[in-house]
Amino acid sequence: MQRRAAAISVVFFLVIGAGAYSLIATASTPSISFENPEYSLAQDDEFSVPGSDQTYTVSSISAEVESGGHGGGSTLVREGELMYVNESARFTETWDNGSTVTLDGTDWRVEVPNASDPSEATLVELRNDTAILMNDPNADNETVTRDGEKYVVLNDSELVPAAEYFPANETRTVAEGDSFEYDNNSVTVATVESSGVTLEWFGEEENTISVGDESNVTVGGQQYLAYFPDNSTLVLTTNYESYNHQTEEIEQFHETENGLWGIAIASFSMVVLLIGMAYLPSRY
Repeated sequence: MQRRAAAISVVFFLVIGAGAYSLIATASTPSISFENPEYSLAQDDEFSVPGSDQTYTVSSISAEVESGGHGGGSTLVREGELMYVNESARFTETWDNGSTVTLDGTDWRVEVPNASDPSEATLVELRNDTAILMNDPNADNETVTRDGEKYVVLNDSELVPAAEYFPANETRTVAEGDSFEYDNNSVTVATVESSGVTLEWFGEEENTISVGDESNVTVGGQQYLAYFPDNSTLVLTTNYESYNHQTEEIEQFHETENGLWGIAIASFSMVVLLIGMAYLPSRY
């Protein structure tokens, strides 16, 4: 009698457990999808945003499996990058007061006058005295110092004061608003301050926008939801209502799936327990 009752209970729990497991095995996890998204893009695709004349290019789409560590499993991480060119980007460079700059193939020392509001600076040529001496067959290659004054030795004996021998340092003035060629760019002196001279110029500059899966991204002043349905496609959409509804359905699916797993595990555990109890020796 004891074993017959146990057998009936075993069958009952087997049916429940098998039913729960079959539902788990046959159910497919819902995925996110969008009908007619604003953009469905592959790598190297170009697009523009309404209201903007800027062109954007999908420069990369990547998928990488990252390990969770400590038995945490692995996660597929999808991400991408958008690239656009700013054709009138502003660039600046500052010549610090007292620093050395190279302009038109010549080295200059930047000298800003000690004034409360300077508007111009002086570039003083850095003369290469050694090169001048080496190009003069009558001069020694080095100057000599006598009584604290430098001299150039000519014809092995004649001493000429260095201030008389060497040409005066060339100077050049740069003022706010001046324009000239520098480092292959047409630059303008934007500001002159006691700390230095700031140059500015305009040109093309490449910029990038990083895009994460199921994250917000702003393109051309418009915010989009970015989603990667596979390893080679990027979807940009503003349909947040559909996204939120689908993510809620996925959460409910996983909650139901976890509940079914709990039923299946509990049922099969009960089957094992009942079988074990059925074969316990009777006290009567």
